[in-house]
Amino acid sequence: MSAIYPVILCGGSGTRLWPASRSDQPKQFLKLVGDRSSFQETVLRVKDIPGVAEIVIVTGEAMVGFVAEQTAEIGVWVTILVEPEARDSAPAVAAAAAYVERQDPDGVVLMLAADHHIAQPEIFGAAALTAAKAAEQDLIVTFGVQPTVPSTGFGYIRPGEALLDGSVSKVAAFVEKPDQETAERYLLEGYLWNSGNFAFKASTLLGEFEAFEPTVAAAGRACVAALALEAGVGRLDREAFAQAKKISLDYAVMEHTTKAAVVPAAFAWSDLGAWDAIWEASVRDHDGNAQDGDVDLHGASNVLVRTTGPYVGVIGVSDIVVVVEPDAVLVCHRKDSQSVKTLVDGLKAKGRSIASRKSASPRGTETLVTTDGFDVELRRAPAGETFVLPISTVQVLEGVLEMDGDVYAAGAIIPLDIEVRARAIGAATLLVTKPR
Repeated sequence: MSAIYPVILCGGSGTRLWPASRSDQPKQFLKLVGDRSSFQETVLRVKDIPGVAEIVIVTGEAMVGFVAEQTAEIGVWVTILVEPEARDSAPAVAAAAAYVERQDPDGVVLMLAADHHIAQPEIFGAAALTAAKAAEQDLIVTFGVQPTVPSTGFGYIRPGEALLDGSVSKVAAFVEKPDQETAERYLLEGYLWNSGNFAFKASTLLGEFEAFEPTVAAAGRACVAALALEAGVGRLDREAFAQAKKISLDYAVMEHTTKAAVVPAAFAWSDLGAWDAIWEASVRDHDGNAQDGDVDLHGASNVLVRTTGPYVGVIGVSDIVVVVEPDAVLVCHRKDSQSVKTLVDGLKAKGRSIASRKSASPRGTETLVTTDGFDVELRRAPAGETFVLPISTVQVLEGVLEMDGDVYAAGAIIPLDIEVRARAIGAATLLVTKPR
């Protein structure tokens, strides 16, 4: 079997997940469901698939730091290809395919989005191997997820005739997001959700680009011809990349190709596209509530409450979303989660920078007192940050701190006789007294 090269696309800002997700802190790098970001979960999901040779991340310059930090956190080495500008998905995929073809002319690309949630990685791994095997036969294979509800938020795939050993089918049609009545009919007729993840031989996809969008193929190959990696990071040539037409992979190739196939996948999948999807994917209590950060709930049901800043108390409400950042608060009904984009568009129209950037908030370390015997520091940490505390006496002024499996709330005084790794649960403020 050919070697597999997972290519993870890390673009976009997740407008519907405002105020947590913004251009300067996109949703794929946020820990929205569990202790890892969807980007980290995607990397971990592919790293142990048999036959994986190299994991390739395609991202913009502003996100290189996130990628490097989060892959280091989970201990996985990756190659990072940096787009000089955003030109939709086709140029990025073409450049990645050209890179893989240079590495391995027979290499199979497993092209994945960085912001999807898959609950059963073992089922995904089996589907990926099936898709990769089919891709060796010059097919462009997409993952079609078995629908669980008649969702109007996803595109659908109509499977056609069975191919190979029946494990994949031809794609009879890609269809756009339907209305409710049509979605219910699609479920009865065996349609699949279009997950937007693919497997293909690099050479096969480049051949289709050459046939349908030759500027995209030429730009991808030109970028890679001039590419040099330094510490695993390669910056695609700006002039060459700019020659590619700005177009998505779906419009450039998938709407025209005769090589499209689909592998049905039984894993639970979400594109985490809005806050109702985050609630659906989260661990919930017996009242259906999902919470993260410094939160108390009383008499609430089926709510999602998340804070990275102030304490939040919620009493006697149902089916709502509350998201609190240090500079913004969102409250909406869960069924109105898709309308968050409209809110953000309105902020942008007013010229409000809060729509796309987080306001500067106090963080880091500030030295308050220095004497011959000790230093006193005020340390502020955002929710989820992991850091090392030195030999010192630590007082938790605000927030909640986790160290070595123990949890300390505001008011705790903790003597440390060795360095300790700590994690802020909710935004935390600490007073750290260090001997000199």
